Amino acid sequence: MRFYRIAYVVALSVAAIALTPTALTPARAEMAQAAPSDNTTGTAVPSNVVAVDPAQQKSLAGKAIDKVKEVAKSASDILSRVPCRSPKGGAKTMGSLPHVAAKLIAGKPVVIVAFGSSSTQGFGSTSPEFTYPNRLAAQLRRQYPGADITVLNRGKGGEDAPEMMKRLQTEVIDVNPDMVIWQVGTNAVLRNLDPADTAKLVEDGIARIQAAGADLVLVDPQYSPAVNAKAENAGRMVKLLGKVAELRHVGFFPRFDVMRDWHEGQSMPFESFVVADGLHMNDWGYACFAQLLGDDIIKSVGQIKLGVNVPANVQAYRPM
Repeated sequence: MRFYRIAYVVALSVAAIALTPTALTPARAEMAQAAPSDNTTGTAVPSNVVAVDPAQQKSLAGKAIDKVKEVAKSASDILSRVPCRSPKGGAKTMGSLPHVAAKLIAGKPVVIVAFGSSSTQGFGSTSPEFTYPNRLAAQLRRQYPGADITVLNRGKGGEDAPEMMKRLQTEVIDVNPDMVIWQVGTNAVLRNLDPADTAKLVEDGIARIQAAGADLVLVDPQYSPAVNAKAENAGRMVKLLGKVAELRHVGFFPRFDVMRDWHEGQSMPFESFVVADGLHMNDWGYACFAQLLGDDIIKSVGQIKLGVNVPANVQAYRPM
C-alpha cells in the first residue's frame, strides 16, 4: 500500500506543478490589466506585473485543466498495477500471438480462455477481481478501451491434465477462443504422477487447440514450498512442458522461473507472494503474473502494428 500512496502523492504534486508556472490568479490578472501601459504618472510599475489578455488567460487555464486530467489518468494506470519486474536477463526471443493481436488491431471482439486448476480459478486471492484472469482482462481493457475483450475463467481446483482433457472441448474449444492460456502440471507434481504422461496429454491438447485456430500460451507449475518439496518431479515437469511448447511452437510462460527469481533473485520471502498453504499465490503474486503476461500480449500487438514479420506458427516467448 505504501507504493500506492507514494504514486498518488507524486501524481497530485505533478498536477500542482502543472498549475503554478504560468497561470495567474484572478487577483493577479486583474492587477495586470489595470497596470498602465507607460509610466506617465511617474509611479514605478513592478517588473513582475505582466498584462495578460483575457483570452490567453482562459487558454492557460484550459491547458492546466487538461494537464490535471492527463496526470489523473496516469495516476489511475499506476495505481492499477503493482510494483513488479521480470527476472534479470529479460526476454530471450519474443515471438508473437498473431491471432489475438490481429483481432485487437482490427477492433474485433476478443475471447481469451484461462484454462487450468486452482491457481487459475484464483484460490488464495481475497476477491474474484484479484484472480489473474480478471487482472489480465482489466489490464487489456485499459490498454484498448474501445475493444470488446472477454477473459473466461475455466480454472477448476484439484485438476490436472487427465481431468482437463475431459472438459477441453466443451469449456475451451466450443467457445471459439482467440487465445488459450493453459496452466497445468502442478497437481501432477503433488500427486507424484509421471511428468512424461502429463506432457503427452498436454501435447495432444495443444494439437486440438491449434486445430481450432487459437493462439496458446502454456504455463508451468509455480515455484513455492509445496512444489519445491517435490523438487525432482517438479524439475522434470518444468523441462518437459518447456520442450512441448518448443516442439509445438506455442507460447510458454515460465512461471516456475519467474517466481524463483522473486525469491532468489529479488530476495522476496515466500509469504510476500504465496499464501499460508505454501502453494497458491496471493493477490500480489496473481497481479504480477497477470501484468507480465499482459505486457507480452500488448507487445505482440505492437509488433504486428509495426509490421514485424513473425511467422504465425512461432509464438514461443519469455516474459518481458
